[in-house]
Amino acid sequence: MTSSSRRRAIAVAALLAAAIPALAACGAGFDANTNVPYAPNEAGVLYDGDGAGKAYGKNGVMIPQAFILGPDSGQELAAGGSAPLYLTLLNSTGTADQLTSIVPEEQKATSVKVQSPIDLQPGTLANTSGVTVEGLKTALRGGESIKLTLQFKNAGDVALTVPVVARSREFATLPPAPTAPASTVATESPAPSDTATPETGEATPSESPAANTH
Repeated sequence: MTSSSRRRAIAVAALLAAAIPALAACGAGFDANTNVPYAPNEAGVLYDGDGAGKAYGKNGVMIPQAFILGPDSGQELAAGGSAPLYLTLLNSTGTADQLTSIVPEEQKATSVKVQSPIDLQPGTLANTSGVTVEGLKTALRGGESIKLTLQFKNAGDVALTVPVVARSREFATLPPAPTAPASTVATESPAPSDTATPETGEATPSESPAANTH
Protein backbone atom coordinates (compact mmCIF):
# COMPACT_ATOMS: atom_id res chain seq x y z
CA MET A 1 0.00 0.00 0.00
CA THR A 2 1.38 3.41 -0.98
CA SER A 3 1.55 6.26 1.48
CA SER A 4 -1.29 8.08 -0.31
CA SER A 5 -3.50 4.96 -0.21
CA ARG A 6 -2.70 4.49 3.47
CA ARG A 7 -3.64 8.08 4.26
CA ARG A 8 -6.90 7.71 2.32
CA ALA A 9 -7.78 4.49 4.17
CA ILE A 10 -7.09 6.18 7.51
CA ALA A 11 -9.25 9.16 6.51
CA VAL A 12 -12.17 6.93 5.51
CA ALA A 13 -11.91 4.93 8.73
CA ALA A 14 -11.84 8.15 10.72
CA LEU A 15 -14.94 9.41 8.89
CA LEU A 16 -16.84 6.22 9.63
CA ALA A 17 -15.78 6.22 13.26
CA ALA A 18 -16.75 9.86 13.72
CA ALA A 19 -20.11 9.37 11.99
CA ILE A 20 -21.31 6.57 14.26
CA PRO A 21 -22.11 8.59 17.40
CA ALA A 22 -23.40 11.54 15.40
CA LEU A 23 -25.79 9.46 13.34
CA ALA A 24 -26.86 7.42 16.34
CA ALA A 25 -27.97 10.65 17.97
CA CYS A 26 -30.09 11.61 15.00
CA GLY A 27 -32.87 9.23 15.97
CA ALA A 28 -34.58 6.67 13.80
CA GLY A 29 -35.19 6.44 10.10
CA PHE A 30 -32.98 7.26 7.13
CA ASP A 31 -31.07 9.96 9.04
CA ALA A 32 -29.99 7.33 11.54
CA ASN A 33 -27.86 5.41 9.06
CA THR A 34 -24.80 3.82 10.59
CA ASN A 35 -21.61 3.68 8.57
CA VAL A 36 -20.01 0.47 9.71
CA PRO A 37 -20.20 -2.85 7.88
CA TYR A 38 -23.18 -4.37 9.62
CA ALA A 39 -26.90 -3.84 9.40
CA PRO A 40 -28.52 -2.36 12.53
CA ASN A 41 -31.97 -3.39 11.26
CA GLU A 42 -33.53 -4.99 8.20
CA ALA A 43 -31.61 -2.71 5.82
CA GLY A 44 -28.96 -4.17 3.56
CA VAL A 45 -25.19 -3.65 3.44
CA LEU A 46 -22.93 -4.08 0.42
CA TYR A 47 -20.44 -6.94 0.74
CA ASP A 48 -18.25 -8.38 -1.99
CA GLY A 49 -17.37 -12.07 -1.94
CA ASP A 50 -17.95 -14.78 0.64
CA GLY A 51 -16.12 -16.44 3.50
CA ALA A 52 -12.59 -15.33 4.31
CA GLY A 53 -12.47 -13.21 1.15
CA LYS A 54 -15.59 -11.28 2.05
CA ALA A 55 -14.97 -7.53 1.80
CA TYR A 56 -17.00 -4.49 2.79
CA GLY A 57 -17.83 -2.51 -0.34
CA LYS A 58 -16.89 -3.03 -3.95
CA ASN A 59 -14.76 -1.07 -6.44
CA GLY A 60 -14.18 1.59 -3.80
CA VAL A 61 -17.92 2.12 -3.15
CA MET A 62 -19.23 1.42 0.35
CA ILE A 63 -22.97 1.13 1.05
CA PRO A 64 -23.58 0.87 4.80
CA GLN A 65 -27.35 0.98 4.42
CA ALA A 66 -29.79 0.24 1.63
CA PHE A 67 -33.54 -0.40 1.71
CA ILE A 68 -36.73 0.00 -0.26
CA LEU A 69 -39.53 1.53 1.78
CA GLY A 70 -42.63 -0.62 1.70
CA PRO A 71 -46.14 0.05 3.03
CA ASP A 72 -47.28 0.55 6.60
CA SER A 73 -47.45 -2.67 8.60
CA GLY A 74 -50.36 -4.82 7.50
CA GLN A 75 -50.77 -2.96 4.21
CA GLU A 76 -49.34 -3.53 0.74
CA LEU A 77 -48.02 -1.59 -2.21
CA ALA A 78 -49.99 -2.62 -5.25
CA ALA A 79 -48.38 -4.06 -8.35
CA GLY A 80 -47.78 -1.31 -10.88
CA GLY A 81 -46.96 1.21 -8.17
CA SER A 82 -43.63 2.60 -7.01
CA ALA A 83 -41.54 2.55 -3.83
CA PRO A 84 -38.81 4.88 -2.53
CA LEU A 85 -35.23 3.60 -2.56
CA TYR A 86 -32.89 4.77 0.20
CA LEU A 87 -29.11 4.35 -0.12
CA THR A 88 -26.23 5.66 1.94
CA LEU A 89 -23.09 5.76 -0.20
CA LEU A 90 -19.44 6.36 0.61
CA ASN A 91 -16.71 6.82 -1.98
CA SER A 92 -13.54 5.38 -0.43
CA THR A 93 -11.33 6.21 -3.41
CA GLY A 94 -9.39 9.39 -4.01
CA THR A 95 -11.36 10.29 -7.14
CA ALA A 96 -14.83 11.82 -7.44
CA ASP A 97 -17.50 9.55 -8.88
CA GLN A 98 -21.17 9.61 -9.81
CA LEU A 99 -24.08 7.23 -9.48
CA THR A 100 -25.63 7.67 -12.91
CA SER A 101 -28.39 5.07 -13.05
CA ILE A 102 -29.89 2.01 -11.36
CA VAL A 103 -31.31 -1.05 -13.11
CA PRO A 104 -33.71 -3.45 -11.29
CA GLU A 105 -34.11 -7.15 -12.02
CA GLU A 106 -36.77 -7.32 -14.69
CA GLN A 107 -38.94 -9.81 -12.79
CA LYS A 108 -39.44 -7.34 -9.93
CA ALA A 109 -39.77 -3.86 -11.46
CA THR A 110 -39.61 -2.02 -14.77
CA SER A 111 -37.15 0.76 -13.85
CA VAL A 112 -35.60 2.90 -11.13
CA LYS A 113 -36.12 6.64 -11.41
CA VAL A 114 -33.03 8.71 -10.57
CA GLN A 115 -33.78 12.42 -10.89
CA SER A 116 -30.15 13.34 -11.68
CA PRO A 117 -26.66 11.83 -11.24
CA ILE A 118 -25.66 11.60 -7.57
CA ASP A 119 -22.20 13.01 -6.89
CA LEU A 120 -19.84 11.00 -4.70
CA GLN A 121 -16.94 13.07 -3.45
CA PRO A 122 -13.99 11.16 -1.95
CA GLY A 123 -14.49 10.33 1.72
CA THR A 124 -17.91 12.00 1.86
CA LEU A 125 -21.22 10.37 2.72
CA ALA A 126 -24.05 10.77 0.22
CA ASN A 127 -27.72 9.86 0.53
CA THR A 128 -30.07 9.27 -2.36
CA SER A 129 -33.02 11.61 -2.64
CA GLY A 130 -36.08 11.26 -4.82
CA VAL A 131 -35.06 7.83 -6.12
CA THR A 132 -37.97 5.44 -6.68
CA VAL A 133 -38.40 1.90 -7.91
CA GLU A 134 -41.05 2.10 -10.63
CA GLY A 135 -43.51 -0.37 -12.11
CA LEU A 136 -43.54 -2.98 -9.38
CA LYS A 137 -44.31 -6.37 -10.91
CA THR A 138 -45.85 -7.79 -7.73
CA ALA A 139 -47.44 -6.33 -4.62
CA LEU A 140 -45.04 -5.59 -1.73
CA ARG A 141 -45.81 -6.06 1.96
CA GLY A 142 -42.31 -5.87 3.44
CA GLY A 143 -39.80 -8.68 3.78
CA GLU A 144 -39.20 -9.10 0.06
CA SER A 145 -35.99 -8.12 -1.72
CA ILE A 146 -35.10 -6.71 -5.14
CA LYS A 147 -31.74 -7.04 -6.82
CA LEU A 148 -30.47 -3.73 -8.20
CA THR A 149 -27.46 -2.94 -10.35
CA LEU A 150 -25.99 0.45 -9.46
CA GLN A 151 -24.13 2.03 -12.36
CA PHE A 152 -21.28 4.40 -11.45
CA LYS A 153 -19.29 6.59 -13.78
CA ASN A 154 -15.92 5.28 -12.53
CA ALA A 155 -16.67 2.30 -10.28
CA GLY A 156 -18.74 0.58 -12.95
CA ASP A 157 -21.61 -1.77 -12.14
CA VAL A 158 -22.21 -2.76 -8.52
CA ALA A 159 -24.95 -5.32 -7.85
CA LEU A 160 -26.79 -5.24 -4.53
CA THR A 161 -29.80 -7.12 -3.20
CA VAL A 162 -31.94 -4.57 -1.39
CA PRO A 163 -34.58 -5.57 1.17
CA VAL A 164 -38.09 -4.13 1.30
CA VAL A 165 -38.88 -2.88 4.82
CA ALA A 166 -42.28 -2.00 6.23
CA ARG A 167 -42.87 1.62 7.20
CA SER A 168 -42.78 1.00 10.94
CA ARG A 169 -40.47 1.37 13.96
CA GLU A 170 -37.33 3.26 12.92
CA PHE A 171 -38.73 3.75 9.40
CA ALA A 172 -42.10 5.14 10.53
CA THR A 173 -41.04 8.79 10.19
CA LEU A 174 -40.20 8.48 6.50
CA PRO A 175 -42.69 9.77 3.91
CA PRO A 176 -44.98 6.99 2.68
CA ALA A 177 -44.60 5.47 -0.74
CA PRO A 178 -46.51 7.23 -3.54
CA THR A 179 -50.04 5.97 -3.94
CA ALA A 180 -50.61 4.06 -7.15
CA PRO A 181 -53.13 5.83 -9.37
CA ALA A 182 -56.57 4.29 -9.06
CA SER A 183 -57.85 2.57 -12.15
CA THR A 184 -60.67 4.44 -13.81
CA VAL A 185 -63.64 2.90 -15.55
CA ALA A 186 -64.67 4.76 -18.66
CA THR A 187 -68.34 5.74 -18.72
CA GLU A 188 -70.00 5.47 -22.10
CA SER A 189 -72.14 8.26 -23.40
CA PRO A 190 -75.76 7.27 -24.04
CA ALA A 191 -76.19 5.90 -27.54
CA PRO A 192 -78.17 8.18 -29.82
CA SER A 193 -81.80 7.22 -30.16
CA ASP A 194 -82.95 5.61 -33.39
CA THR A 195 -86.24 7.57 -33.19
CA ALA A 196 -86.01 10.67 -35.30
CA THR A 197 -86.87 13.89 -33.64
CA PRO A 198 -89.56 15.75 -35.62
CA GLU A 199 -88.21 18.89 -37.16
CA THR A 200 -89.88 22.09 -36.18
CA GLY A 201 -91.23 24.06 -39.16
CA GLU A 202 -93.89 26.62 -39.94
CA ALA A 203 -97.41 25.57 -39.06
CA THR A 204 -99.76 25.29 -42.00
CA PRO A 205 -103.43 25.78 -41.39
CA SER A 206 -105.37 22.58 -41.79
CA GLU A 207 -108.39 22.44 -43.97
CA SER A 208 -111.73 22.26 -42.37
CA PRO A 209 -113.19 18.76 -42.55
CA ALA A 210 -116.22 20.23 -44.20
CA ALA A 211 -115.90 22.70 -47.02
CA ASN A 212 -118.19 25.73 -47.01
CA THR A 213 -120.50 25.82 -49.99
CA HIS A 214 -121.89 28.97 -51.41
